[in-house]
Amino acid sequence: MADRLEHYKKGLKLFGENKHREAIEEYRLALVEDPDWTEALHGLAMAQMQAGLLDEAVATGLRIVELDPNDAFAHTSLSMFYQRKGMIDEAEREGAKARMVAWKNELKTNPDAPPPMGTEGMNVVQ
Repeated sequence: MADRLEHYKKGLKLFGENKHREAIEEYRLALVEDPDWTEALHGLAMAQMQAGLLDEAVATGLRIVELDPNDAFAHTSLSMFYQRKGMIDEAEREGAKARMVAWKNELKTNPDAPPPMGTEGMNVVQ
């Protein structure tokens, strides 16, 4: 029986070959052992988006954010999913969250980092 990493790698390979529905199945198999494995969830969400399963991609993206609210890539992905669904307000909101999360992470190593562009008017709480 293949382990989760093998399924994850197969998912990556299939995704790269534009076999998105097959990649989804491999990512789901990778998640059987560890349903909270965010790397596999990211792969799953991207494959779902490419397969046109936007509602599923959003649900997967929301799961990642639930597991790790400080995952800037998850917020960026959600922004893309919402944009493809025509949900522009939600897309912009997630994009702003992604920029804020990335900035807060940058502040940990660079306390002089300027705030991200496009966050004018946002209440910035450190």
